[in-house]
Amino acid sequence: MRVVVLGAGYAGVVLVRRLERRLPDDVELIVVDDTGTHLVQHELHRVVRKPEFADDITIRIDDLFDRAKTYRSTVKSIDRDERVVHFEDGDDLAYDVAAVCLGTETADYDLPGVEEHGTPLKRLPHAATIRRDFLDVVDDGGGTVVVGGAGLSGVQTAGELAALARENGIESDVDVLLVEQRPDVASSFPQNFRTAVRDELDREGVWVHTDAEITRVTNSEIHLERRDPIAYDQFVWTGGIRGTDALEGERPDVRADLALDERTFALGDAARVLDAEGTMVPASAQTAIREAKVAARNIETVVADHRDSANGFRPRLDRYTFESPGWAVSIGDSAVAQVGSKVVRGSAANALKSAIGMRYLASAGGIRDVVRLLGDEFDVDVERRQ
Repeated sequence: MRVVVLGAGYAGVVLVRRLERRLPDDVELIVVDDTGTHLVQHELHRVVRKPEFADDITIRIDDLFDRAKTYRSTVKSIDRDERVVHFEDGDDLAYDVAAVCLGTETADYDLPGVEEHGTPLKRLPHAATIRRDFLDVVDDGGGTVVVGGAGLSGVQTAGELAALARENGIESDVDVLLVEQRPDVASSFPQNFRTAVRDELDREGVWVHTDAEITRVTNSEIHLERRDPIAYDQFVWTGGIRGTDALEGERPDVRADLALDERTFALGDAARVLDAEGTMVPASAQTAIREAKVAARNIETVVADHRDSANGFRPRLDRYTFESPGWAVSIGDSAVAQVGSKVVRGSAANALKSAIGMRYLASAGGIRDVVRLLGDEFDVDVERRQ
């Protein structure tokens, strides 16, 4: 019997590590990924300012797993009727049970010029491009850098760019603008969190334009609905997500059991999840990790049922309920974190966000030099967990 996990992001890694412990030894477990490395996505923005962080937030997939086989290829499509995965290189892989954890791509919503002129921030080469283009603006005497989209990714990217300008001593020569179509930054979060984020952006010197809907982008101007165009020298786009090409750009809807069908599951950012209480779950690292724990139990159940299918009844599956202990976002050298109803800022929030990242890296089992993620101002000892 073969279980295949497509994708080695947060959901895929946590799922595979749990399945290694849960599945019988004679069940073949395969994880498919197109890069060969796991990226700690929520720290990617740091690489814009500190390229050396790239080594700290990438882990070889082969170093993460004990018994799972790894297969490096790009998924082209999934035939759920035949239970076959088709790859871009022409190969196929049959499965008995599969989990789709392919993550997302950046969505441009068919806005003219956004894909052509805007750099996303989804992978390490994107961070390198953003840094290079920013330093080109600096070398040319300064200018205007626009970040489109004020979700957590856009907030963190704008904060890093403002801090990079400060570190280069050219704050007055470079304007960092954060443009958001909604009335506030981090609009899906509670008001006290949004207020704190806005205050820290102001403190970092980021200019925030809300209620500013981008309609099209040229090579020199960003055009807005009912506003004057913004002339720019660099454009970064973090305005939304879509499904991968393997899923035809869609994020399929799944209910709380995370099942697409009796043998296929979808979780993490790859799916739109409606939890057991009817709540649409936000796309985030913490929800992907928690969904993976439910998916692991359900795949274990389906595998056991497949081995003993005499009763003909579909097994009862666990259901995921969204619960968040809090949120944290970096803004330059500062941060904002919310735990329960309490919001903290500055060094306390930085410590909390770094601890969250360290805990994940340690649990993933691929940590190498995790203390560097904390920064020089923290003194933290971490015991490596296998």
